[in-house]
Amino acid sequence: MSNRLKVTPNDLSAFWMPFTANRQFKQAPRMLVSAQDMHYTASDGRKILDGTAGLWCVNAGHCRPKITEAIQQQAAELDYAPAFQMGHPIVFELANRLVDIAPKGMDHVFFTNSGSESVDTALKMAIAYHRAKGDGSRFRLIGRERGYHGVNFGGISVGGIVSNRKMFGTLLTGVDHMPHTHLPAKNAFTRGVPEHGAELADELERIVALHDASTIAAVIVEPVAGSTGVILPPKGYLKRLREICDKHGILLIFDEVITGFGRLGTPFAADYFGVIPDIMTTAKGVTNGVIPMGAVFVKKEIHDAFMNGPEHLIEFMHGYTYSGNPIACAAALGTLDTYKEEGLLTRGEELAPYWEDALHSLKGEPHVIDIRNIGLVGAIELEPIAGAPTKRAFSAFVKAFERGALIRTTGDIIALSPPLIITKGQINELIDHVREVLRMVD
Repeated sequence: MSNRLKVTPNDLSAFWMPFTANRQFKQAPRMLVSAQDMHYTASDGRKILDGTAGLWCVNAGHCRPKITEAIQQQAAELDYAPAFQMGHPIVFELANRLVDIAPKGMDHVFFTNSGSESVDTALKMAIAYHRAKGDGSRFRLIGRERGYHGVNFGGISVGGIVSNRKMFGTLLTGVDHMPHTHLPAKNAFTRGVPEHGAELADELERIVALHDASTIAAVIVEPVAGSTGVILPPKGYLKRLREICDKHGILLIFDEVITGFGRLGTPFAADYFGVIPDIMTTAKGVTNGVIPMGAVFVKKEIHDAFMNGPEHLIEFMHGYTYSGNPIACAAALGTLDTYKEEGLLTRGEELAPYWEDALHSLKGEPHVIDIRNIGLVGAIELEPIAGAPTKRAFSAFVKAFERGALIRTTGDIIALSPPLIITKGQINELIDHVREVLRMVD
């Protein structure tokens, strides 16, 4: 460990931390200074078992050799290349490699720098696609309550988490929302995909009747809603959404920023559920979280709709300074190599039954009112403290860190999504940490 990482900053005030209780943190900082495989090392030297893959992103574990070496070599060879009217070989190699593992028919990739940018790119693509086809009346975007689609204005507009929306004015116009699929009265403690609630997809028909299909460009959903607390789609729900969208000429966008790259035991959630969207947003696991990058996958017919007019003109007036950054591309290629060599895109299928049993062993522990699981994702929902929502789960988060485990909380829900390299013994260790914490919190 370098000496620089052993030094505690003497002033924490300058950094305004994202999605953080800044005042609480700076009174008792939780500093991570290094990582390897399944563990972080805290500034006091303690090993912290990573139960969240960083932030849903470190799917291959920390500081993996192929990724590190790829970044080092690329930084010394080509650090940056402009993405506008210019190219470099590895961005094309990466696009080809991604298409090779993508769901059938997703033949083109547009690079961004985050999930938030991927979502806004997908929304713009959807609206522009209809316009390119001469169907410019389709401008409406349909999201879902409790949906999370990043933090840019497009993403929070189609998203449905109130705390992410309420401070920021009127947001985008022409947006509506379907109901979420969380039905605790019917589906509590379900193992895997719940039985009840597929009929909620028919709410899209009500929205179509309200606005008319001729005004609706796209529907965007997370196949599994992660950041809102691991809300699963009921059996048949996603297929029904696909049918309704096809019926009315509406594009279906899957936000796979969390579910992409092996999280459910398949390369993508589209593979797991057997439902192929028209556009698919990704980020996080594409580079194992090492360097910011996102990728938007589209079907051939969407891409080709833009390839008209004089060849010297730009077909889609959108992009980012760092789209397809060379070092990010190198990180992504190293990540894909690691996934392939270690079978990580499908390893979750093998571990899922063991993971499920371990999670559901927490039923009956203090404050637990629901447990949900799919692939290598889990949620333990806690009964809120009256008058103090989120406090119980946040206390569990802090106590877990103190005891040597990193968990994530959202509202009063503990969410778990460990690196895909986790062993059965480490699953036991992680669940034991959670069990001990549940018995400690008030």
